[in-house]
Amino acid sequence: MKKLAVILFSCLPLVAFAAGGGKSEHEVPAPVNLQDKVSLQNGAKLFVNYCMGCHGLQYQRYSRLAEDLEISEELVMENLNFTSDKFGDQMHTAMPAGEAKKWFGTAPPDLTMVTRFRSSDWVYSYLINFYEDESRPFGYNNRIFENVGMPHVMAGLEQELGEDEFKEAMGDITNFLTYTAEPIRPLRERLGVYVLVFLGILFIPAYLLKKEYWKDVH
Repeated sequence: MKKLAVILFSCLPLVAFAAGGGKSEHEVPAPVNLQDKVSLQNGAKLFVNYCMGCHGLQYQRYSRLAEDLEISEELVMENLNFTSDKFGDQMHTAMPAGEAKKWFGTAPPDLTMVTRFRSSDWVYSYLINFYEDESRPFGYNNRIFENVGMPHVMAGLEQELGEDEFKEAMGDITNFLTYTAEPIRPLRERLGVYVLVFLGILFIPAYLLKKEYWKDVH
């Protein structure tokens, strides 16, 4: 089995996803577009590289991801699958739950359904709202979830990309997590467009037929 190369600090629990609370003033709409394959592909890459050391997607399979996101099996196995030897396996984290609990106090949550539990807007806002705070153990806090136990594992990426590009990248991760929460949704959205077009075309003969039936009614 391949070894997952990740920075240890990226493996701390994301306790924010398990907590309740109302909507924050810092919460903003997430740029979700499940028809944007480029965004979804980039989100998958970023999730694997920055999040999957701690957080798995136990209800998502590599093979399903490849099919839906139009990525070849070869590319998935070479660039996205670091925890399994099989293309059809689920996307589990490499971190053992028992060890994680011993190291960090609690096992990091699985994120397959996080956007349904929290909403896409919350996840996106959380990812873009880390700020420096020397009073915290890892030097960062979060405006959406104050005193969160998770460090800002993408601080380096934020500095590298700049604010606008970083927000776009976090939007891609959010888009990808929105997809994992309901993989059938992109297909459902596409079918919905076809149905609306069909109904629009059907309306024309239906309207003309109605006029023909009622032309002699005064």
